[in-house]
Amino acid sequence: MSLRLAYIVILLENDTTERKQGPPAVSHHSGLYPFTGMRTAMEQAHIEKAGAGNPQPRSFRHSSTRPVAEPPAVPAREAPARSAIAGLLDLADVRINGDRPWDMHVLHPETPERILARGSLGLGESYMDGWWECERLDEFFTRVLRARLDEKVGTTALLVQGLRARLFNLQSLRRAWRVGKEHYDLGNDFFEAMLGRTMAYTCAYWAGATPTANLDAAQDAKLDLICRKLGLAPGMRLLDIGCGWGSLMKHAAESYGVSCVGVTISEEQAEHGRRYCAGLPVEFKLMDYRQVTGHFDRVASIGMFEHVGHKNHRDFFAVARRCLADDGLFLLHTIGKNLRRTPTDPWIDRYIFPNGDLPSLGQIADGSEEYFVLEDVHSFGAEYDRTLMAWHENFDMAWPAFSARYGERFRRMWRYYLLACAGTFRARATQLWQIVLSPTGMSGGYRRIGT
Repeated sequence: MSLRLAYIVILLENDTTERKQGPPAVSHHSGLYPFTGMRTAMEQAHIEKAGAGNPQPRSFRHSSTRPVAEPPAVPAREAPARSAIAGLLDLADVRINGDRPWDMHVLHPETPERILARGSLGLGESYMDGWWECERLDEFFTRVLRARLDEKVGTTALLVQGLRARLFNLQSLRRAWRVGKEHYDLGNDFFEAMLGRTMAYTCAYWAGATPTANLDAAQDAKLDLICRKLGLAPGMRLLDIGCGWGSLMKHAAESYGVSCVGVTISEEQAEHGRRYCAGLPVEFKLMDYRQVTGHFDRVASIGMFEHVGHKNHRDFFAVARRCLADDGLFLLHTIGKNLRRTPTDPWIDRYIFPNGDLPSLGQIADGSEEYFVLEDVHSFGAEYDRTLMAWHENFDMAWPAFSARYGERFRRMWRYYLLACAGTFRARATQLWQIVLSPTGMSGGYRRIGT
């Protein structure tokens, strides 16, 4: 049976079953579309942290990332779905219940049907619920994306996500604060345990560190690379749009003698940053980037442009230009996608970065062309793979201290997020760019320093 025919059979069987019995309870959302009727795992974590809710029940118990028992027998009506998923995964050299670290171990009989019906959402949510397991999720996703399996399973969720992005400004001033509250305000101690000393939540620069460097050293190398690319000098003023916990400003103030102003939409980041940078000429402002005023010699935005949204790109660059001196430089550090028409992954949108929107290189050029001359593009997305694996190692080691606060479903969600993202960068499906821009073009041209 062909994969396409198998999928049609599954849909017909589902339709017959639902008319007789009603929809099967295979997920936590209500209604046809995945954007209504569901509390995210992060919101649940906040409730548990405050003592106002109960942890999600565990779908299964395990002592390691490998399954502890053979999966249940597969009912006859599930055979077409299982066959379809097995056929797709075979294209990526992934087996169901195989013995290799990247193979998928199915622990619930309706897992294949859920994945086929809901695509990325079904894959991620079924993992969070303990319906399947994989020792090396990073390698699983590397193989799946290199085989371009994501393009072979189209779902309603992906179509709706694309329509949402086209029809609505998902990163409006009103909506912009959501990601701060749901993601970046999870807890400073949690992020410190994962990110390390610098609290830098962006790609490290391992190529600029020694061969035996750890995460902190690679992040220091990234921060110094940015400062050198900007040509920072004592007495300059630096604006950091989306400053996070202040890692760049702290490094720039201590090592280059500049004064800094940073803006963030996260209360937790601003609170921690003020303590972190105490005694330095560094100021944190809790505000949206569209509200920024002032005049600066240099502007940087490190890992924030992913939250701007393509409908707001021109406004973002207009703000940066308005605040930058005529002879200044602007450095943009952002994750990017290969094709502009690719919508945000529905699982990432729901559970990790609500209303995120990765830019393409062409979209960056379109948004900036009225305000800047593009001086330099440095691509080192492969470095993000190693960064994410280091974050996962830290998260895994620190988890016992946070398990009671966040619960098992959150652990599985966060593990899935970090390792799936590592796989996307390893497969080169996602990129990382540092882009240097100037208002009118540097006389004699820009020379990249020390890469």
